[in-house]
Amino acid sequence: MFCPKCGSILFPKTIKGKKIIKCSCGYTDKKLDIPKITETTRQKEEVAVVDKEVEPYPLADAECPKCKHGKAYFWTVQTRASDEPETKFFKCEKCKHVWRDYN
Repeated sequence: MFCPKCGSILFPKTIKGKKIIKCSCGYTDKKLDIPKITETTRQKEEVAVVDKEVEPYPLADAECPKCKHGKAYFWTVQTRASDEPETKFFKCEKCKHVWRDYN
């Protein structure tokens, strides 16, 4: 709320046990309408626990150098300068071994 005389913010004060709003310029108002702030909280949702690790990467035909399995997940990362090709990483579907391919 703002003072109608000077436009400053009105502050609540307690004078002789009564609550009023008062301005620094001397204006007072005896009707005090302080808005009531309420807060409501919602119950948190339960988090689902996943026992199995799910790979978000696509599966490709690639032979694992460790276990010789024929399928691996892959993703690419720009590890060098932007004018050079990306580095392709593989993760074996069976033994989870990770290796890179620079081709």
